[in-house]
Amino acid sequence: MLHISNLKKGFQRTGEIFLPVVSIDELVLEKSKMVAIHGESGSGKTTFLNLIAGLLVPDEGKIYLDGIALHELTESKRDFLRATSIGYIFQSFHLLQSCSALENLLIAMSFGGQANQAKAKEMLDLVGLKDRMSHKPGDMSVGQQQRVALARALINQPSLLLADEPTGNLDAQNAQNSLNLMKELCASTGASMMIVSHDPYVIHAFDHQVAWDDLNLVSKHQTCS
Repeated sequence: MLHISNLKKGFQRTGEIFLPVVSIDELVLEKSKMVAIHGESGSGKTTFLNLIAGLLVPDEGKIYLDGIALHELTESKRDFLRATSIGYIFQSFHLLQSCSALENLLIAMSFGGQANQAKAKEMLDLVGLKDRMSHKPGDMSVGQQQRVALARALINQPSLLLADEPTGNLDAQNAQNSLNLMKELCASTGASMMIVSHDPYVIHAFDHQVAWDDLNLVSKHQTCS
């Protein structure tokens, strides 16, 4: 379902120093599988997710999602693939602050080609926000915002859900509830999930675990996120 090979990404620093960040020989994630990648903050995990999501272009290597060569797509085609096939929960959520929870979902649906209000309301109900649909992010708790972000990530029924430290801003109880909800919704839709975190509690919630330092060939002392 997701196949990565010979993936490399680095950045140019001041003084023309090139800093390698991601170097992965191969990674395969099968359909409906859920994996947690654990490693220190600032070690390149976010860059890795951004490459899979098509937000960044690799310097070298190949990324295949459902047989589509993501690394060969134009920016506009990467945007469409991300809207239709990849759900992304950002660490800081990236919700549209001027829009309600319902509007955040409808806008995400419009990028995928069709905004369906009934479907958006159903998804918000599934994540426990039936009474918060008209609320804007600033009027919601952090846990509620996280659930809006989850609903938005899954509203177009993607085949892959990416989550970048999704519980980092939550207390222990809300973190547990959010993890359970993510796993349940992915299981119900058949979506694969890749989550990155430095929190042992989050990692141990998944049967399949990968150490970032084992996956990434770049020295852990050369860090960047």
